[in-house]
Amino acid sequence: MYKNEEQFHETALHVQHLPEYPRLLNAQALEEIFASCTDFQRRQVRFGLNPEKVITVFWLDGLVSGKLVAEEVIRPLTDALRMLPADTAQQSLALVLSGGVYSCAAKARDTVDDVVQDLTHGGCVLVFDSLCRAVSFEVRSESGRAVSEPTLEKSLKGARDSFVEMLRVNTALVRRRLCTPKLKVVENQIGRKSHTAVAMLFLEDVAAPETVQELANRLDALDIDALLATGILEEAVVDAPRSPFPQLLHTERPDRFAQYLADGRVGLLIDGLPIGLVLPVTLAEFMKVSGDLSSNYLVSSALTVLRYGALLLSMLLPAIYVAIALYHQEMLPTRLLLSVIEAKQDVPFSTALEVLGMLISFELLQEAGLYLPNPIGDTVSIIGALIVGQSAVEARVVSPIAIIVVAFSGIAGYTLPSQDLGSAMRLLRFGLVLAAIVGGLFGVGAALCLVLLHLAGMDSFGINYTAPLSDDQPLGLTRLLLRVPKRENRFRDPALHTPDKRRQA
Repeated sequence: MYKNEEQFHETALHVQHLPEYPRLLNAQALEEIFASCTDFQRRQVRFGLNPEKVITVFWLDGLVSGKLVAEEVIRPLTDALRMLPADTAQQSLALVLSGGVYSCAAKARDTVDDVVQDLTHGGCVLVFDSLCRAVSFEVRSESGRAVSEPTLEKSLKGARDSFVEMLRVNTALVRRRLCTPKLKVVENQIGRKSHTAVAMLFLEDVAAPETVQELANRLDALDIDALLATGILEEAVVDAPRSPFPQLLHTERPDRFAQYLADGRVGLLIDGLPIGLVLPVTLAEFMKVSGDLSSNYLVSSALTVLRYGALLLSMLLPAIYVAIALYHQEMLPTRLLLSVIEAKQDVPFSTALEVLGMLISFELLQEAGLYLPNPIGDTVSIIGALIVGQSAVEARVVSPIAIIVVAFSGIAGYTLPSQDLGSAMRLLRFGLVLAAIVGGLFGVGAALCLVLLHLAGMDSFGINYTAPLSDDQPLGLTRLLLRVPKRENRFRDPALHTPDKRRQA
């Protein structure tokens, strides 16, 4: 059909820019577009109760508030005294746009595409057939989940509200924290079918302009049918989409989101999703919690060191145990070695199979408890952890030391603030165990070198993923683990290249 690939792409580009809907804007065109849509509602009203002036109002039931349509649109349109000055259709249109209707927002529309977009986003449309023009009113329904407490990121001293599924509510929650016109909210429609609203938020003169422009370019280049999950957006905007390590920070807390904007980062809010995305980020940002800023700097530093220790234990403990048990028994003290040998004396499986089997069992129990309803999930987790584990030890299927190692590694992984980072550590845990089976501690060391090489080669919008360990500033490890008092933390992170570098005087 196509002579070459270039002709195919030219044809596809031409089809992509063809008008999706009829060019003529009238009531019949809208009825044809929304045919077989039972939620598509229409009502003919007399403009100013004049029988010779009949206009049609359209809306999608469920997306709009019926009370607002009746009180703010239909009621003023049928007010004879209010609409008396209008004699022609052109005068009627001008009267509606100049305040004849009570609705707070009124937009003149000349194309069918704009009208359809307004209808599908909770608008009410008034069509003037004789003029081939329309006016859309914002009467979006406010029904939805109310602002509630965060479920994942709890804080004792922080705010108690979280993002919801409505974009405009989320932007208002952020503006309550950052009451400045410097907070810019730039919206974009993504998805050929879903037309999902995505808002990019940043502080002017604080966020790096090149970061803002680069993110805007990547969002404009995203060409998909529907944006219904964050993973679709993440793979399109991050620098290394094939890496298992997270490169966009998720948060459900507006106060934490606003703090990242104040630091010079850029945020994303997606209509229909109760979370905010923040970039650029480094690996160190996934080890921080919102409560650190509300605690004493000594307490925050101690907890940060504890989290990094738990990260290393969760990642390395099973692999080190397998390597020592298979290849380096001389590293264990004699009494501990005798205890391990005695515990494994009647176990028919090797240490490698024990640890791999327990790791897989641990993941199965975690998945079962996560996706089942809460009462059943908690019961399954408790039964699996206690009864199945104890029965396996009593039946001499696995040794107690293997259960202790796997359980302690899993508990250490639960201390990680980011679930995305925890998932990456779970995958890395399996890889390091396989490396320990193949080459012992040498295999573990080689695998860690590959992981470090991968992390050092990753960037997030021009910032190295391993900063502050890899930037050109001194005391990288100290800045990673320790937090200085707030009055001494006067400057923003130099890696962000913010125009306004000073945080406080």
